[in-house]
Amino acid sequence: MSSSMQPFPSDAKPQEANAEGETNPELYRHYTKLVSGFPSSNGITNLPLYHHPKGWNSSLVSMVGSMVADSCFTARPSDIIVTTPPKSGTTWMKSLLYTTVHRKQHPVDSADHPLKSIGPHECINFFEYQLYTKNKIPSLDNLLEPRLFATHVPFVSLPRTIAGSGCKIVFVCRDPKDNLISLWDFVNKFRVKQGHEPISLEAAAELFCNGLSPFGPYWDHVLGYWRAHLAHPEKVLFFRYEEMHKEPAAHVRRLAEFVGFPFSAGEEEAGVVDAVVRLCSFEHMGGLVATKRGKTEFVFGVMENSLFLRRGVVGDWENHMSPEIARRIDTITQAKFKGTGLSV
Repeated sequence: MSSSMQPFPSDAKPQEANAEGETNPELYRHYTKLVSGFPSSNGITNLPLYHHPKGWNSSLVSMVGSMVADSCFTARPSDIIVTTPPKSGTTWMKSLLYTTVHRKQHPVDSADHPLKSIGPHECINFFEYQLYTKNKIPSLDNLLEPRLFATHVPFVSLPRTIAGSGCKIVFVCRDPKDNLISLWDFVNKFRVKQGHEPISLEAAAELFCNGLSPFGPYWDHVLGYWRAHLAHPEKVLFFRYEEMHKEPAAHVRRLAEFVGFPFSAGEEEAGVVDAVVRLCSFEHMGGLVATKRGKTEFVFGVMENSLFLRRGVVGDWENHMSPEIARRIDTITQAKFKGTGLSV
């Protein structure tokens, strides 16, 4: 084991979305009142999007949850945080990270691997959707290290203790055209589930291009993590979904090295990396009972796990989006990313 490699945890259990802890209704009321006073607009979902002073948008409950997390979460150097814009490969990255970190306790090919019975969002919880919700201040001190968390919050509003903790941040972004299609599809499933009319792609694209998407504007969100990666590559790992899709094994190795759990020569010879890729593939995950029948509780309701695994295809936007919308998004992307060294 290399000197930079952390020891594997002595045990590995999925995190509890309802981790025991205290409640603080007054703190939640304070932030609810604060966010309710922010300007708001209609967004892609049926819920209004509130405009955070630091330049991003989200629903009231998720913004309140992010603020409570900012006030109450204490990061550790060993923590690993998955960060993404919504619908950018979050479920896939959670699966890959959890499987990689816990592969000693839960061999990838084992019949009772946790991912075969529960969804990735139960293995790695969101701050703003699962942990800091419904007046809860969860007790996270006893979670086994490395603790794994996730958030859609932009870099500028991550919980304040993360920056100085030395913990690892794993970011994934996706071509904005595919991101929009996946978001549009997911939102319409949610809208129908709640009894609302679906939103047209044209209307969704207009909102997206104007920055009115959850945790958007998309381009500002991506640039925030890109600049953090450039400044601190040892702390922030930047993934492009399309590159992961093209060479998943290479990116699993990169992920494992970054979080301190590199694959040994023996594991390489035994095909463990390829086994991780197979277990977490869209084809395999989509066929699991945990995906077909399982559900996960979020602050906005209980959701079927199948809703979080769509096609995962690169370039699927061509099957749904008009050339005019595609050109508009590409033009914005080129202008926003010009001179940054970033292209998606």
